[in-house]
Amino acid sequence: MGRPTKPIVLKQEERSKLQEWARRPKTAQRLAMRARIVLGCADGKENRQVARELRITDQTVCKWRERFRKDGLEGLADEPRPGAPRKISDAQVEALITRTLESTPEQGTHWSTRTIAQASGMSQSAISRIWRAFSLQPHRVETFKLSTDPFFVEKVRDIVGLYLNPPERALVLCVDEKSQVQALDRTRPVLPLRPGVPARQTHDYIRNGTTSLFAALDVATGKVIGSCHRRHRHQEFLRFLERIEEAVPEHLDIHLVMDNYGTHKMPKVKRWFARRPHYHVHFTPTSASWLNQVERFFGLLTEKRIRRGTFGSVRELEAAIRAYLAHHNEAPTPFTWTATADSILKKIARFCLRTSDSGH
Repeated sequence: MGRPTKPIVLKQEERSKLQEWARRPKTAQRLAMRARIVLGCADGKENRQVARELRITDQTVCKWRERFRKDGLEGLADEPRPGAPRKISDAQVEALITRTLESTPEQGTHWSTRTIAQASGMSQSAISRIWRAFSLQPHRVETFKLSTDPFFVEKVRDIVGLYLNPPERALVLCVDEKSQVQALDRTRPVLPLRPGVPARQTHDYIRNGTTSLFAALDVATGKVIGSCHRRHRHQEFLRFLERIEEAVPEHLDIHLVMDNYGTHKMPKVKRWFARRPHYHVHFTPTSASWLNQVERFFGLLTEKRIRRGTFGSVRELEAAIRAYLAHHNEAPTPFTWTATADSILKKIARFCLRTSDSGH
């Protein structure tokens, strides 16, 4: 027989608080377990029985039962951990965060851990820990561009509506040009990838000319109609439109999503569309090329085939682009557009409120 345990008698407010801790989803698991231990002991159960029900050791039950009997609810909190006391006060942390957010170093555009450590008298490692805790990255900067198109809302709803609810018996094509694609060659051969060593190439290059890729992305299937031209004028754009007309079925309406580039609005281009009433043009808002899905395809093309490629001539570059298009069209995958017009407009409205001095 062990020593008899001293009974635990709970006040009504203590029982209510313990039950809340034990059931509340956001309570820390260790605190919820301690609350269940005390509740079990207060119901008259032995330590061993409580341990079996909660699948913990008898020593754990004894510890928290005695802590609660001596100190009440406060006894269930964690004790201060051993170790050296803090050397940086909350006021110093607040001053550092304020300095990081509201000032810049003399003759500099942003703080680094070294410069702000010298200015504040803290160590560089302490600065790093505090910045990580508050998710501060002064060395990084992101760019943004807000459209000033007076019909921005209407155009967003029009184009997003085509993506999410395309019309029946119609084809939606995202059309654009990737202009001035450079045929770059390195001054020395590229050193191949080896175990433990990445592929290496010289930082300098030789320019061998440029080409422009005209492309039309089928939103429904992911197929791409493309052609390369050495110049980027409305004459080349008209030839590309003829290429589209040859590739698409005659009995379907064609909806083209395009940006506001000058070649798309030349008089000859407008007459070309006027002679073909089954073509419907949808212009993206100014400075909003992200609405055009073919831009995402251009990003994949650049990443997978152009950026690290070496081309001795424009002809080699154009052959590589055509080969990539053919490979892509063998098993095309459409992009999945999920954002609604309302969600896009709400996000832009929130951003404008954060960046506007007037708050309107």
